[in-house]
Amino acid sequence: MTQFVKAVLFDLDGTLIDTAADFVRIISKMSRENDWQAPPEADIREQVSAGASAMVQLMLRHNDQLEVSEAELLDFRQQFLDDYEAEICVDSCVFNELEAVLTALEEKNVPWGIVTNKPRYLAEQLLKKMQLDERCAVLICPDDVSRSKPDPEPMYMALEKLAIPRGAAGCVLYVGDHIRDIEAGNAAGMPTILAAYGYIPPEDQKNLKKWNADYITNTPEELNRLLLSSGKFEYL
Repeated sequence: MTQFVKAVLFDLDGTLIDTAADFVRIISKMSRENDWQAPPEADIREQVSAGASAMVQLMLRHNDQLEVSEAELLDFRQQFLDDYEAEICVDSCVFNELEAVLTALEEKNVPWGIVTNKPRYLAEQLLKKMQLDERCAVLICPDDVSRSKPDPEPMYMALEKLAIPRGAAGCVLYVGDHIRDIEAGNAAGMPTILAAYGYIPPEDQKNLKKWNADYITNTPEELNRLLLSSGKFEYL
């Protein structure tokens, strides 16, 4: 059965843009500054979707820094965010094959947007650096809502910004790589696509079907084929 689509929404880190290399670089820099060993790159990648605190805590655990106070943890987190803002897009890139998806949607006059838990000041800078800011039809961040994903509030706000009624949420796809993405999309009544190529820890990889996404794509190439050539979607 063909699904009619009015818009496509993406999570940001680990779904549309591969930002992990920049986070790996920053955690490595912070580790050197403290005479510590940096965690393995793969371990850092797995924590990206969990946010800055998770990556900092990984660095601390890796170096047996288990007695760090809450205030010290917040200082490390702020340093991480400051370093990231200073060099926000050195190695980040749109995932392979997804630039073609964005271009195809634009050619069909189908708006695409982003619903992310990344702070707005960082999300806006990243999109501007990647020259995506003027192409993105809507950007919803935690700053914009009272409840972030997995609550559906950000999804509803995206619909409002796109002038799509909530009753037509079934015509808006949401793609994400975290369980909160799938829960938020499902709660809003949107068909959901799990980007299983994203920043997902091994222990979660075994349970992806339990996240109840409508579709699971294991590579960006699979997502490209699903959206553009599978025949499952017709764009309005």
